[in-house]
Amino acid sequence: MGKGGNSEDAVSGKEHGEENMAAWLLGIKTLKIQPYILPSLGPHDVKVRIKAVGICGSDVHHFKTMRCANFIVKKPMVIGHECAGIIEEVGSEVKNLVVGDRVALEPGISCNRCSLCRNGQYNLCREMKFFGSPPTNGSLANQVVHPSNLCFKLPDNVSLEEGAMCEPLSVGIHACRRANVGPETNVLIMGSGPIGLVTMLAARAFGAPRIVLVDVDDQRLAIAKDLGADDIIRVSTNIQDLDEEVAKIQSTMVTGVDVSFDCVGFNKTMSTALNATRAGGKVCLVGLAQSEMTVPLTPAAAREVDIVGIFRYRNTWPLCLEFLRSGKIDVKPLITHRFTFSQKDVEEAFETSARGGNAIKVMFNL
Repeated sequence: MGKGGNSEDAVSGKEHGEENMAAWLLGIKTLKIQPYILPSLGPHDVKVRIKAVGICGSDVHHFKTMRCANFIVKKPMVIGHECAGIIEEVGSEVKNLVVGDRVALEPGISCNRCSLCRNGQYNLCREMKFFGSPPTNGSLANQVVHPSNLCFKLPDNVSLEEGAMCEPLSVGIHACRRANVGPETNVLIMGSGPIGLVTMLAARAFGAPRIVLVDVDDQRLAIAKDLGADDIIRVSTNIQDLDEEVAKIQSTMVTGVDVSFDCVGFNKTMSTALNATRAGGKVCLVGLAQSEMTVPLTPAAAREVDIVGIFRYRNTWPLCLEFLRSGKIDVKPLITHRFTFSQKDVEEAFETSARGGNAIKVMFNL
């Protein structure tokens, strides 16, 4: 039986005879629904009945290889981190939430003590405990216990599925903040996968007047166009085509690329972004496919192209929910596949997400 926390502090998670169950990653492409003992409810915690969980690219990496970048799964772990649910129990000191509230959960718990946390950069905390990032158990479970300050009440017109989508959307919002996107920012996005698409939606909500998406996949580009991209450009994976493709991007963006987002993170995508961005512009590295890259930094530096990176997000949930409430962002079209929380569906859902293709966001309804 898996455990979420120390056994002496754990509670069964049984409610009215029901045992709390979770999707445990036991090995490469091996997921099993098994009992999950929850940690005790602290005074500032809430117990949440999880109702919607999305599959992220990092979940797929863990599923396929038992690792994502430097995060290695060394023991059984509950997977998942994009989630929303309903409050079932509140700690003795919780004042902002009540039983029955629908909430979106921010998945990372920082230490709140280090210099990064004190400076507001809590997403960079070295002691971060993040749902479904080893060794911390995730949220693809019937119930989880989580700090109340990381649970955000959903507006009445925002669904639980949309609440779960706040997590990937937060990546796009944090990227747009880091790149200072505004009403005069023409945007280039490398990659039209889920993160490229939420970055596009966020950039539009921040006022970007023109957004062009670049990808190697015609199907993904068609989806980007349907979701509001002003232009789409298909490119190859061949580095020898880079100069020609940069010229095409620049001719499409007649007034210049002010900000480029690399939502992939390969040598070629980053090189394209650096070369296509105008003098004095900015490149934001969002995707981290390669741990090391060889890119043309010197020409970019000579044009004073700034390079910024992001890691996850910080302080984004309130803005996400406001964008969803107001209709400024609609994430519903991104949810392309839905599954129940059964052993068969858990396996099929992860295989579907791993295949890619027309699967943008795969969502569990619990």
